[in-house]
Amino acid sequence: MSPENLKYLLVGVVSFGFLVEKLLSYLNVKRPVPAIPDTLSQYLSQEKLQESKNYQLENYRFGLLSGIFSFVLTILFIWNGWFGLIDGWVGNYVENPLLHSVAFFALIFIGSDIISLPFDYYSTFVIEEKYGFNKTSIQTFFSDKLKGYLLSILIGGGLLLVFLWLIHQMGPHFWWIFWAIAAIFMVLVNLFYTAWILPLFNKLTPLEDGELKQKIINYAKSVSFPLDNILVMDGSKRSDKANAFFSGFGKRKKVVLYDTLLDQHPPDELVAVLAHEVGHYKKKHIIWGMLTSVIQVGLLLFLLSQFIFSETMSLALGGTEWSAQLNIIGFTMLFSPISMVIGMGMNWLSRKNEFEADAFAKETFAGKPLAEALKTLSVKTLSNINPDPWYVFVNYSHPPLLERLQKLES
Repeated sequence: MSPENLKYLLVGVVSFGFLVEKLLSYLNVKRPVPAIPDTLSQYLSQEKLQESKNYQLENYRFGLLSGIFSFVLTILFIWNGWFGLIDGWVGNYVENPLLHSVAFFALIFIGSDIISLPFDYYSTFVIEEKYGFNKTSIQTFFSDKLKGYLLSILIGGGLLLVFLWLIHQMGPHFWWIFWAIAAIFMVLVNLFYTAWILPLFNKLTPLEDGELKQKIINYAKSVSFPLDNILVMDGSKRSDKANAFFSGFGKRKKVVLYDTLLDQHPPDELVAVLAHEVGHYKKKHIIWGMLTSVIQVGLLLFLLSQFIFSETMSLALGGTEWSAQLNIIGFTMLFSPISMVIGMGMNWLSRKNEFEADAFAKETFAGKPLAEALKTLSVKTLSNINPDPWYVFVNYSHPPLLERLQKLES
């Protein structure tokens, strides 16, 4: 395939992905405001349901605007060869091929983040603020940005440097070596994220002694779950939305509860939420999820190795000679349809796992408090109780609320 035809293909693939994404979003948001289901009658009013629809519409319109901006900019970069121009400009100042590649990606990352900054700011301080979710101060917003840059330089930059060095030094065999490195890194992140990275952004404190902690300990003992760390995170520092998550393997298992979750739910509902998280552990969803992710990364790297040394892609993006960095960018665009299909499979598996974790919580604790917790969470976060089935199939990692309630309350 000639560089010119490959450029047309890139434009076509990017356009296809954009149109599919926006069509699904449109189908989802055009769904009518439903009647309040009987199971939510005590939790949800028609006014709250309309507010939820307004929230979805506003996010859809904003997402459409920002998406069109990003799409047009990407097409212009492909069509006019601007990726190649930037690569050539960097090459005028950096002769070392490895440093050249790193400098190119650093420039693209900084430029992309600067462009997205106004959109992030508007989403946080206008839309989220309007609907009462935002608790982030301007100082925290920009502090998070700076910390994110620092982590990107130290961790992301380090991994990128190793990745590019392997490409330049090992040739087509780079993929399996970096695959092993990536797999080890993913395990380490799961082990130490809560201890090393999360505290950079949030304060974690042990759950205080009391009724809730005792109920959690009693439940953990009843299902033989060795729980040593129950932490509370100051999620209210940034948002009024609540959540809980589980991380780690072996003796490093930790459960983190948002402080907003503690404020919004009674002890039995919180224990039911914890039982759901324990269900993921007992059903080995975390291990299988990690293995699936590792396999997915290996597939991605193998496919990349098949044409990263082809000069055609570099020329299609405006380069004058072979360029590893241009080929990586081109690959991410060409791979996007495959990535969408893999994502649908991963989301299907995730929804299946959520049902299994719900069932575990129902069997080992109780279904009613978990159902009540889900109702409260859904209403407070203005979730869509009537999503489009196709949108769910492609994008939802969790089953829709009413489907979960049907199984919990049956």
